[in-house]
Amino acid sequence: MPRFKPFKQTEQNDNTHRWLVSYADYMTLMFALFVVMYAMAIIEEEKFSVLSDTISHVFKTTDQFSKGTGKGVSGEGILTSNEPKVDSQLHGISIVNEEKGPELVDGRGELSNLQQKYLGQPLDALEEELKKAISDEIEAGQAQLEKDMNWLTIELSSSLLFASGSAVATERARTVLRSLLPILNANRNYLRVRGYTDNQPINNEVFRSNWHLSVARATEVLVWLEYLGIIPARMAIEGYGEYSPFSDNNDEQGRQQNRKVVIAISKYALPETDETEITANAKQTTEQAVEKLKQDAEKDDSLKVIELPNGGIRITTREQEQ
Repeated sequence: MPRFKPFKQTEQNDNTHRWLVSYADYMTLMFALFVVMYAMAIIEEEKFSVLSDTISHVFKTTDQFSKGTGKGVSGEGILTSNEPKVDSQLHGISIVNEEKGPELVDGRGELSNLQQKYLGQPLDALEEELKKAISDEIEAGQAQLEKDMNWLTIELSSSLLFASGSAVATERARTVLRSLLPILNANRNYLRVRGYTDNQPINNEVFRSNWHLSVARATEVLVWLEYLGIIPARMAIEGYGEYSPFSDNNDEQGRQQNRKVVIAISKYALPETDETEITANAKQTTEQAVEKLKQDAEKDDSLKVIELPNGGIRITTREQEQ
């Protein structure tokens, strides 16, 4: 009779699936690593974008130079000169590279279209000088300085310059403009004189609308600046009437803030054609301005014109200190 061996059941090893634990740990660490890398990529995305754009610009510029000159393989170098060719002319202490001014509508005359390449005195330096010159008016809230990339504006309240409904400059206005003369006349930056009014209608025998009033007041200020010696070719007039308010016209305080004349100084300047001619004209203009100021001082005993050793002048209402 055949003998059957008893069936022996194979014992299962409990360590068969331990590799899953190590695999799970590995996947967890990899997941954490990619989360950290993704977070770092998001934080540095802006800097990486700037770096990428800069590198692309450098290689593109280099490629343009090599294609344009056909050099770079003969040992003469990629650039044809030691200085980069730029369209802008650099003057003063400004550092501007291929920067263009605001493109306005085509007009007659250089000031109507400010696609200029001649840079004037930096606006930062002018701002500091103007703050000292009209510090009293700024503290009284009758004047304000504002600066952006292209313009430095001197905002003068109409109550400081004119009587109500009038476009005749007061003596106070003339005093303020005289205090601005040494600063404005020491450079060739373009000037825009802008007139603004509130929305209260005006219709009399002198002014038919706020348009006429705003332009008349701007013209009065410009004519006085010309009288004091500012080169006329630097200046232009703009009248905005009631249609560019600085504040709400619904209350008296807002309307008062909207009645003003603004002297805007451009970062671009009137080009110098002949250095000798410019120097002679500037000297003649300054001498004429000083003479006119002396004549005004003789008419008004309260004003004193003092010539400084460095060639400048000081206008004061007090006797010169000994």
